[in-house]
Amino acid sequence: MTGILGIYLFDEKWNAGNFGVYGLMALQHRGQETAGIELLGKNRKKIAGEGLVEDVLNRVDAEGHICIGAVSPYPVEVKEEIPPFMLSDKVSVAIDGRVTGIENYTWENHLSYEENLRRAFEKYSKGNSSIEIVKEFFDICKGGFAYIAVNDKNEMVAGRSTLGVKPLSLGKFGFEGGIVASETCVMDVIGERVPISPAENVEPGWAMIFTPFSAKWVKRDSCKRAYCSFEYVYLARPDSYVNDIPIYRVRRNIGKKLAEEGRVDADVVIGVPETAIPFAMAYSNETGIPIEKGFELTGRRVRSALRPDQFERLKGVQLKLNVISEAVKGKRVVLIDDSVVRGNTLANIVYLMKEKGAKEIHVRIGSPHIISHCPFGVEVPPEDELIGRHLSEEKIAEVVGADSFKYLSINGLVEAIGLREEELCLGCFNCIYPEV
Repeated sequence: MTGILGIYLFDEKWNAGNFGVYGLMALQHRGQETAGIELLGKNRKKIAGEGLVEDVLNRVDAEGHICIGAVSPYPVEVKEEIPPFMLSDKVSVAIDGRVTGIENYTWENHLSYEENLRRAFEKYSKGNSSIEIVKEFFDICKGGFAYIAVNDKNEMVAGRSTLGVKPLSLGKFGFEGGIVASETCVMDVIGERVPISPAENVEPGWAMIFTPFSAKWVKRDSCKRAYCSFEYVYLARPDSYVNDIPIYRVRRNIGKKLAEEGRVDADVVIGVPETAIPFAMAYSNETGIPIEKGFELTGRRVRSALRPDQFERLKGVQLKLNVISEAVKGKRVVLIDDSVVRGNTLANIVYLMKEKGAKEIHVRIGSPHIISHCPFGVEVPPEDELIGRHLSEEKIAEVVGADSFKYLSINGLVEAIGLREEELCLGCFNCIYPEV
């Protein structure tokens, strides 16, 4: 996954650079390997590099009233170019998700993802860089993605593919301009606030076009929706709305469902920071089992599931989480986490807790078992590495060293989100993907 951001301010006296940096900081959880920003105005400049936003963009010495940016979980050796990348010599784009096909273009497997997009756009646009042409190009692309693009005429377009797999929201700087971002938390961090929902949802298939003189919706007929269910479990920040649904509410609902489906006699409930904390709070409220802070974090907040290799993930857990002995010693613990992929990091956590004296550990996972790949840009390991695909819950408990282990059911997740099953992409949990 990638976090994308676009800021368009109509008056050239504005400088969108600092707004862009703070906005990308709000999206840092969506990618911690690279960060990039491009500013447009009288001049055009891109600043990008490997690392966190605060390190890469600590000094933005360029100016521009238009900004496009992205954070990515992909290291440079995996991706050809740090986003936002050049779609042509006149157009730059930031994409969250994957384009899986383009009409009248044969995907060339020996070329990089970016180069295939460039060649397809060159063939479609024939050198025309108008923002309408850019929007029309993404209309003929297949897959699950959201995009923000700018051109050499200081125009910007932001939209979603027809499935709506990837989220995109619109906020406003009053009458001064607009903000488009993967999540609504960006609007809060930058300073744009609305009492109930902090932004307007960009509907699947829709696009917003900004020019120096206007901002207008380009709407399409209603499309089949397939919102990514993993956004609600793990990817999004708890203070965000995704598809007009508050993430925090969903995660509280997940905790309640876990209590219904996986209640166990225990002395204490502990959530693995940060994502599973709302799960654990709701589980505790439903069962009456006290909740405790079981871990102290060391160093920067690092999402260990997004680290590029297993050694980095284990090191991230070891450095990030230190078990608080007093919270677990001699106690039966309900340990709640958001997901389990390979099981190695969970086994490490269970080991650390037992080393600190936990009497029993009952693991409850706030998502169904992950058994398949994601064609839309969430980095799921190869299927032969997915523990949930090959082992029963009883066997997983044995492998990770827990006294019991239970996933949330797919029905439980659907009910927690509050949408119909046909409105969600659940492919990583059930191998059934929406048609693209």
